[in-house]
Amino acid sequence: MTMLKLPAAADNAGSSDGKAVVVRGGEAYRAEQGSDYLPGISSETVGAKALWLGVASIPPGKRTKAHVHARHETAFYMLSGDELEMWSGDELQFRDVVHPGDYLYIPANVLHVAVNRASQPAVFIGARNEPTAQESVVLFPEMDNRVP
Repeated sequence: MTMLKLPAAADNAGSSDGKAVVVRGGEAYRAEQGSDYLPGISSETVGAKALWLGVASIPPGKRTKAHVHARHETAFYMLSGDELEMWSGDELQFRDVVHPGDYLYIPANVLHVAVNRASQPAVFIGARNEPTAQESVVLFPEMDNRVP
């Protein structure tokens, strides 16, 4: 295997000191939009420059607030739970149902609300190309009652 050696000025070693980093599970937090996150890889944990990877969940009977991610794409894989409703579109007019084993992609600037009407938490592995724990979320409170 060939390794590309970057010039010192382009070195991204930061807190990793030029080696792989193992991150133990961190403390959970509730994001501004209402999802619960367990961070793994982020700018805060390893000095990541363009990636966040962690576990996201929505408790039973809960939902997120209407929001967009202004500067990043998000991808999820549903690990467990019954199902999750994903409402999206400019008027939240599109409804999709996510089940364990499904992947979910949310482009930047797409309005959405996730609703867990089930009795189990909806748990996802998630990644986004925004490395900070407090991502580029913009809330749209005037759209919250569009989703039943």
